[in-house]
Amino acid sequence: MDAEFAYLVLAIVSEIPRGNVASYGQIAKLAGYPRNARKVGKVLAHASFFGQFPCHRVIHSDGTLVSSWTEQQALLEEEGINFTHKNRVDMDKYQWQVEDLSR
Repeated sequence: MDAEFAYLVLAIVSEIPRGNVASYGQIAKLAGYPRNARKVGKVLAHASFFGQFPCHRVIHSDGTLVSSWTEQQALLEEEGINFTHKNRVDMDKYQWQVEDLSR
Protein backbone atom coordinates (compact mmCIF):
# COMPACT_ATOMS: atom_id res chain seq x y z
CA MET A 1 0.00 0.00 0.00
CA ASP A 2 1.29 3.46 -0.93
CA ALA A 3 1.78 5.32 2.37
CA GLU A 4 1.34 8.76 0.82
CA PHE A 5 -2.01 7.75 -0.69
CA ALA A 6 -3.08 6.13 2.59
CA TYR A 7 -2.36 9.25 4.64
CA LEU A 8 -4.15 11.43 2.08
CA VAL A 9 -7.23 9.19 2.19
CA LEU A 10 -7.26 9.17 5.98
CA ALA A 11 -6.87 12.96 6.10
CA ILE A 12 -9.90 13.34 3.82
CA VAL A 13 -11.96 10.79 5.78
CA SER A 14 -11.17 12.63 9.02
CA GLU A 15 -12.90 15.71 7.58
CA ILE A 16 -16.26 14.02 6.88
CA PRO A 17 -18.67 15.78 9.24
CA ARG A 18 -20.72 13.87 11.79
CA GLY A 19 -24.09 12.92 10.29
CA ASN A 20 -22.72 12.78 6.74
CA VAL A 21 -21.35 10.01 4.55
CA ALA A 22 -19.05 9.86 1.55
CA SER A 23 -18.60 7.16 -1.06
CA TYR A 24 -15.37 5.36 -1.80
CA GLY A 25 -15.39 6.96 -5.25
CA GLN A 26 -15.92 10.41 -3.77
CA ILE A 27 -12.91 9.96 -1.49
CA ALA A 28 -10.80 8.70 -4.40
CA LYS A 29 -11.80 11.72 -6.49
CA LEU A 30 -11.01 14.14 -3.66
CA ALA A 31 -7.60 12.46 -3.28
CA GLY A 32 -6.92 13.10 -6.96
CA TYR A 33 -7.25 9.45 -7.99
CA PRO A 34 -10.83 9.15 -9.31
CA ARG A 35 -10.37 5.58 -10.53
CA ASN A 36 -9.06 4.21 -7.22
CA ALA A 37 -12.22 3.66 -5.17
CA ARG A 38 -11.19 0.08 -4.39
CA LYS A 39 -7.80 1.26 -3.21
CA VAL A 40 -9.61 3.63 -0.83
CA GLY A 41 -11.45 0.61 0.55
CA LYS A 42 -8.17 -1.20 1.12
CA VAL A 43 -6.75 1.79 2.98
CA LEU A 44 -9.82 2.00 5.20
CA ALA A 45 -9.72 -1.72 5.92
CA HIS A 46 -6.33 -1.10 7.58
CA ALA A 47 -7.05 2.35 9.03
CA SER A 48 -6.90 1.13 12.63
CA PHE A 49 -3.14 0.71 12.21
CA PHE A 50 -2.87 4.50 11.74
CA GLY A 51 -5.19 5.71 14.54
CA GLN A 52 -8.86 6.53 14.97
CA PHE A 53 -10.76 7.70 11.90
CA PRO A 54 -14.50 7.90 11.13
CA CYS A 55 -14.29 5.15 8.50
CA HIS A 56 -17.90 4.17 9.23
CA ARG A 57 -18.90 7.31 7.30
CA VAL A 58 -17.56 5.88 4.03
CA ILE A 59 -20.06 3.72 2.16
CA HIS A 60 -20.83 2.52 -1.36
CA SER A 61 -22.17 5.09 -3.84
CA ASP A 62 -25.56 3.35 -3.92
CA GLY A 63 -25.98 3.90 -0.17
CA THR A 64 -25.18 0.35 0.87
CA LEU A 65 -22.88 -0.45 3.76
CA VAL A 66 -19.85 -2.68 4.08
CA SER A 67 -21.34 -6.18 4.18
CA SER A 68 -18.84 -7.58 6.68
CA TRP A 69 -19.04 -4.66 9.15
CA THR A 70 -22.12 -5.28 11.28
CA GLU A 71 -21.53 -2.28 13.58
CA GLN A 72 -21.46 0.28 10.76
CA GLN A 73 -25.21 0.86 10.65
CA ALA A 74 -25.45 1.41 14.41
CA LEU A 75 -22.58 3.91 14.30
CA LEU A 76 -24.30 5.87 11.53
CA GLU A 77 -27.68 5.76 13.29
CA GLU A 78 -26.02 7.19 16.43
CA GLU A 79 -25.08 10.18 14.27
CA GLY A 80 -28.68 10.69 13.14
CA ILE A 81 -28.47 8.98 9.75
CA ASN A 82 -31.69 7.21 8.85
CA PHE A 83 -31.96 4.29 6.45
CA THR A 84 -34.41 3.72 3.61
CA HIS A 85 -36.82 0.79 3.49
CA LYS A 86 -34.15 -1.02 1.46
CA ASN A 87 -31.70 -0.52 4.35
CA ARG A 88 -29.61 2.03 2.45
CA VAL A 89 -28.43 5.52 3.24
CA ASP A 90 -30.22 8.23 1.25
CA MET A 91 -27.21 9.69 -0.54
CA ASP A 92 -29.19 12.76 -1.66
CA LYS A 93 -29.84 13.62 1.98
CA TYR A 94 -26.67 12.55 3.78
CA GLN A 95 -23.81 12.69 1.27
CA TRP A 96 -21.02 15.05 2.29
CA GLN A 97 -21.13 18.15 0.12
CA VAL A 98 -17.51 19.21 -0.06
CA GLU A 99 -16.96 22.88 -0.71
CA ASP A 100 -13.18 23.10 -0.46
CA LEU A 101 -10.58 20.96 1.28
CA SER A 102 -7.87 23.62 0.74
CA ARG A 103 -5.17 21.13 -0.21
